[in-house]
Amino acid sequence: MSMTVFEHLADLAPRVGEALGTSEWIEIDQRRIDLFADATGDHQWIHVDPARAAAGPFGTTIAHGFLTLSLLPEMFARAFAIGDTRMGVNYGLNKVRFTAPVPVGSRLRGRFKLLAYEPIAGGAQLTVEVTIEREGADKPVCVAESLARRYL
Repeated sequence: MSMTVFEHLADLAPRVGEALGTSEWIEIDQRRIDLFADATGDHQWIHVDPARAAAGPFGTTIAHGFLTLSLLPEMFARAFAIGDTRMGVNYGLNKVRFTAPVPVGSRLRGRFKLLAYEPIAGGAQLTVEVTIEREGADKPVCVAESLARRYL
């Protein structure tokens, strides 16, 4: 999948309601899950104990919801670029829903749709609907509304 490139931040203003891009697939292996557990202190067995999880409700370990959410910066960076911005910062989230589990071995990607473009001092605030899909699944695993500020 090729990345969408916008030459200027202002090019996004008329694109409200449109897709911005789709990231490449990212594999969720047990090592990534374990590292996230170590980083956050969330060692619940459904994430880090393959033997116990095999007998659990999902039949295997699953990724933390917040691990899925933490992939947003990587997915954003792989989905679209804005040529004249010098930096971007996460401003927050309006809505987040973890709509399906992410079994170990899954591949995820993000689809991005621009919901709002608001000029701010030195740049713009983008409200972006993010739909994180799991390869081969009908239902997304996460739907979020992300606020990002991009600066010229």
